[in-house]
Amino acid sequence: MAKNLVIVESPAKAKTIEKFLGKDFQVESSYGHIADLPSKELGVNVDGDFKPKYIVSSDKKAIVKKLKDLAKKADTVWLASDEDREGEAIAWHLAEQLKLKDENTKRIVFHEITKKAILRAVENPRDINYNLVNAQQARRILDRLVGYELSPVLWRKVKGGLSAGRVQSVAVRLIVEREREIEAFTPVASYRIDALFINDAGKKFKAKIAKNFSSKEEAETFLNSCIEGTFTIADLQKKPAKKTPAAPFTTSTLQQEASRKLGFPVAKTMMMAQRLYEAGLITYMRTDSVNLSEDAKNAAKEEISNYYGAEYSKPRNYSTKSKGAQEAHEAIRPTDMSKHDVAVDYDQDRLYSLIWKRTLASQMSDAQLERTVVKIENDANDKVFVANGEVITFEGFLKVYLEGTDNEEEEQAGMLPKMNVGETLEYDAITASERYTRPLARFTEASLVKRLEELGIGRPSTYAPTISTIQRRQYVEKGTVEGKDRNYVKLSLEAGKVHETLLTEKVGSDKGKLVPTDIGNVVNDFLVKNFDAILDFGFTAKVENEFDEIASGKEDWTAMIKDFYKDFHVTVEDVAANAERASGQRLLGIDPESGKNVYVRLGRYGAMVQIGEATDEEKPKFASLQGDQTMGSITYEEAMDLFKLPKSIGTYEDNEVVVANGRFGPYIKFDGKYVSLDKGENPMAVDMDRAIALIEAKRKADAPIGYYEEMPIQKGVGRFGPFIKWNSIFINVNKKYDFDNLTQEDLETLIEEKKQKERDKLIHNFEDVGIRVEKARWGRFNVIKGKIKVELPKTTDIEKLTQEEAEKMIAAKTPKKKVRKKKK
Repeated sequence: MAKNLVIVESPAKAKTIEKFLGKDFQVESSYGHIADLPSKELGVNVDGDFKPKYIVSSDKKAIVKKLKDLAKKADTVWLASDEDREGEAIAWHLAEQLKLKDENTKRIVFHEITKKAILRAVENPRDINYNLVNAQQARRILDRLVGYELSPVLWRKVKGGLSAGRVQSVAVRLIVEREREIEAFTPVASYRIDALFINDAGKKFKAKIAKNFSSKEEAETFLNSCIEGTFTIADLQKKPAKKTPAAPFTTSTLQQEASRKLGFPVAKTMMMAQRLYEAGLITYMRTDSVNLSEDAKNAAKEEISNYYGAEYSKPRNYSTKSKGAQEAHEAIRPTDMSKHDVAVDYDQDRLYSLIWKRTLASQMSDAQLERTVVKIENDANDKVFVANGEVITFEGFLKVYLEGTDNEEEEQAGMLPKMNVGETLEYDAITASERYTRPLARFTEASLVKRLEELGIGRPSTYAPTISTIQRRQYVEKGTVEGKDRNYVKLSLEAGKVHETLLTEKVGSDKGKLVPTDIGNVVNDFLVKNFDAILDFGFTAKVENEFDEIASGKEDWTAMIKDFYKDFHVTVEDVAANAERASGQRLLGIDPESGKNVYVRLGRYGAMVQIGEATDEEKPKFASLQGDQTMGSITYEEAMDLFKLPKSIGTYEDNEVVVANGRFGPYIKFDGKYVSLDKGENPMAVDMDRAIALIEAKRKADAPIGYYEEMPIQKGVGRFGPFIKWNSIFINVNKKYDFDNLTQEDLETLIEEKKQKERDKLIHNFEDVGIRVEKARWGRFNVIKGKIKVELPKTTDIEKLTQEEAEKMIAAKTPKKKVRKKKK
């Protein structure tokens, strides 16, 4: 038995660390937190000192027992969870739940998983930092209080099954308010003037007028005046300039840049970074510090000098701007700067390369530039064209890396030909293009992270889960609208004549951007109206600062929670008792048949149109919104169309074709079969040609791709990926097979492997009564009949289980039919 037990929170991390420690050390994983607040109760003593009630969940009991047994046999237990607040809390929970003694328990931390860092940590153990633990407790408890008390209010006042969160609700508010700014924005047209000039040497270059013309008439008058004009270079200035590299990555900047350059969602970035960290390839990935250690700077200097030359090296120190940042931490960097790339998997490799380039570039020389500004006048009017050029005279850090930008319209200055003051130019073309002002851009995941950081809301560890949560709760979704066509005018002066062209551009696309859903809008409005303090950006940032004060030992966490809760709880009770129910209801018009009001509102199952009032003797009529229809955008005509479903649109092969709407969305009914429409497709727009295409596509998809044992084999793609179906059995097809080109041998192999798995699972088969006993996970067994499944107690002797015993277990689990009493 090893003398030393090292406990980390991740199996991958344990595997890496084990390589650096000798045979006297055994490394085990706690698989994250082993204790937390209970899921089915508040778990906080709000009537006393706000003491939390921590429990070990059922899925962690076996892990805790194993660690407790190992800890008893070890001379020393080393708690080696991450060095942030969550990691400190994990170490504390381990000490508490395993009942570790102070004299043989040591806490070690490191921000990179390398042999040098691990051995240094072992040589410099410390005690558990209870200030960090208390900061984590304060965050966990405050968020539990907010979620646990606000959510029931939402169930009563908005819709069942909803939930609220302190940081998540603020993030939704940002997205909702941005969307409303966009909806309220009125674009203003103007005419931008661009020109393509030719110099004496025959070289072409672009120039433009700084200020747009406000009307088409002005632009046309200007172009006509230029027909006989002579264009001359009035001024030419060349100035040296420089670009400076960006700081090394923090969690926030890594998430933003991985989104821009790699197209990664925030959650994916953090998952890939976690794996790189646990493999010992990068430093800890949850940090808001831009510091680099002296070792890291020296390693970067050596690498730059060796590969690019000493003139490319410029060691730099960066200062962290965010308040509460932990300066003792480092920025995210490679643990070994000599590793330019890694061969782990495709996405991890790309993220590592991004981190390596950013770190190296941060320690490189400025890029030296020569910027040229040319001013062009003419003798026909007083307007001045300006051309900008940029020449790189020394690449510096640009040899390795250039930071991305969120500005989609940012223009890169190009090179200009050699020119002289007084030189006469010819115009190849001068254009006046109608341009419209644009609203602020919708948030992407990356730009939302940036905004949250600017407002001081959340911390590195919260950004990814916050953005994932608001999408999972369906308050926000990724947009799918490609945009709509908008016409614009372009006037062109070429060969002495002005021509007018009508062109088209796409505007209003929200594809891939964060867009609030109907439920997100309604919940946000209700919370802002009734809990404005909680949804206030300043309040949320203030809370983060208080957590930082607790972490530094300057504030008592229980006092902070008490101060928050006394006003919050009173507000919750008042809103629960007195606030009006929220549905986002909007009056659309009057139903011509009944004369009743037509509303769009949020109902129990989502957004819907309602004809009539809930108080009417006759029940109101309801219809669910379809496709990309929203409560804010649906028109009266579109709403009334929804009540035309189901509708017959014709016959095909002597069978009626009906378009209808069901529980799982709109569909076509044909010959007793149901064919779903594509996601977002409007059923009212489906005609016979579209219906026939869907019917035939369904037939093709359902057609057998082969036979086995004289039974057909079909294939499809479901919730869990590609599959084949044979003899009513669904069989997943893994990536080693070419799903589009499955051979008969592939099909037979998949079916036989599935049959063998089923045989291996089967313990008893009481065929007479349709009951079987199968192996389950974790060494357990299930008794199964149809859809009824009963897990057997661990004490059951499987070999001696009788059919009678199995029948009793199924009977006890079988739901009893409810007998409805007739109303008198």
